[in-house]
Amino acid sequence: MNKLSISFAFWGRPDVAADTLDILFSHGYVPSVIITAPDRPQGRGLVLTPSPVKAWALAHNVPFLQPEKLDEIFFLNIRNLKLDISIVVAYGKILSQKIIDLPPKGTINIHYSLLPKYRGASPVESAVLHGDIETGVAIQQMALGLDTGDILAEEKVSIERDETAPALRKRLINIGGALLVQTLPKLAEGSIQPQKQNIEGVSTCGKIKKEDGLIDLSDDPIKNYNKYRAYYGWPGIHFFRDNKRIKITEATFENNQFIPLRVIPEGKKEISFEEFKKYSL
Repeated sequence: MNKLSISFAFWGRPDVAADTLDILFSHGYVPSVIITAPDRPQGRGLVLTPSPVKAWALAHNVPFLQPEKLDEIFFLNIRNLKLDISIVVAYGKILSQKIIDLPPKGTINIHYSLLPKYRGASPVESAVLHGDIETGVAIQQMALGLDTGDILAEEKVSIERDETAPALRKRLINIGGALLVQTLPKLAEGSIQPQKQNIEGVSTCGKIKKEDGLIDLSDDPIKNYNKYRAYYGWPGIHFFRDNKRIKITEATFENNQFIPLRVIPEGKKEISFEEFKKYSL
């Protein structure tokens, strides 16, 4: 089966999924249909805004569906498409076993860790937060449990000492896209032997909340630096001084010390940490 004859659905919502679509498209893989979330109100004006994946579908003239519910009517609609494979990248909803099993070649998912480590919603941040020196990408055959599917392919990658989660994620998206391109034809031909996940070493990670970014400046320096790298961008890290939130926007790690460089005091503009210490003492 060549790439042009593989009929597949692509499920996803955010930028990570749209970036993966770019990689597939650049290698000649075009989804038969894209399934993404309904438009949601965003910003101060609560303007209805499409997901990055819907925007991709519109830009590339690919048919798309935006189901509010994955109900029986939706199931019948996708069954009529006679898909070979479904690919899921950050779709954000649980798929029923009936939907997972619908394509004859199955439903597969890119997960940005070496499963079974960091099953769940924040594997990239978790690897950085825990100071791991290695992570990777796994392509799994989806199952009903949380990231419990058989492994079809995986690739390991080192984590640089000063690498932030967004920078690492960018690398992993490219690696995952390339691995998917290698895996699709093998899956279509039936030449892959899925591997069961090791029941040892299972760990899970949940969604990140804004309050997770709280640090104590007197805490372990490497712990604080890892949290800074893990939550760089969003939610960021912060501490409190006189009941005011102080957000650290730039920091470094030198001589075994965590050193804030720039901060945004609550209600004020960004300043250097040295300047902040002068007027806050």
